[in-house]
Amino acid sequence: MMQNLDRQMPVVLSVFRVVMGLSLLLHGTSKLFGWPMASVVPLGSWPHWYAGIIEVVAGGLIAIGLFTRPTAFIASGTMAVAYFWVHFPSGFWPIVNKGEPAVLLCFAFLLLVFSGPGAIAVEARIRRKPARVTG
Repeated sequence: MMQNLDRQMPVVLSVFRVVMGLSLLLHGTSKLFGWPMASVVPLGSWPHWYAGIIEVVAGGLIAIGLFTRPTAFIASGTMAVAYFWVHFPSGFWPIVNKGEPAVLLCFAFLLLVFSGPGAIAVEARIRRKPARVTG
């Protein structure tokens, strides 16, 4: 049973990566475009507008599995900053200060830094591409 689960890990990791990437992407689209929630921040508003840019770009790259490790590192840092700047001033515990999503995303992206994108990713496709012989 455990061997079968172990064989599925690279695919499940890819699903995890896609869900986390899309979650971050939606945080960014909410800030920048008011979709799917109407919470647009003014253009250039520090730090929320810039966080929205990072969330859209990083979320999209992570979702498709391109530059996953460095992008996940940036995303993890962004979520840590979000927690300490926005939520932490309201109390230490994430359950109290409503910072649970930021903490969970921070550590989910940190996991992707160390695990990589999984089997179903643009990076995996690029690595599998055979070299062409010219001449």
